[in-house]
Amino acid sequence: MANFLSDLFNSIFTPGVTPSIIIATNVSFAALQLVLLVLLVLTYSVHFVVLSFLCAGLWWAINWFVTELEAANQKEKEGKQLRDARRGQDDQGADDSGTETEGGGNQSEGAVVASKSEGLLRPDDARGALRKRRSLGEASSGDLSTDSEWDKVEEAGDMDK
Repeated sequence: MANFLSDLFNSIFTPGVTPSIIIATNVSFAALQLVLLVLLVLTYSVHFVVLSFLCAGLWWAINWFVTELEAANQKEKEGKQLRDARRGQDDQGADDSGTETEGGGNQSEGAVVASKSEGLLRPDDARGALRKRRSLGEASSGDLSTDSEWDKVEEAGDMDK
């Protein structure tokens, strides 16, 4: 029991969900349900039934969240192991990739890699060629407004008066 209490105290300062916190939470909710049942029997008040349902819902939600958190942590660990395994394969395969063309190397795999890279779009390839930006002098009247255009608008307004 003393070991559990020291584990519980230390788990408060440990990030994440620890088994001692889960046990303490479940024991606390079970004790609360028991107290609510005793109060219901003693008073016959419907309030304790409602409180019992609320307590049960919160208890279930906390346990559900803990299981989802553990499942997410497990998936993260598996993903990390998979990434580490792939990195290990990439490191081993970097020397023997099969794409070398000198000395009668495996050229068919090199052709596959070349055809995949040809399918990639570069920003300058996407529109055929890079477009030149227009300077202020090249802009049409609809693209940019100038002071002279505002002067024309003001003159038109003055004529209406």
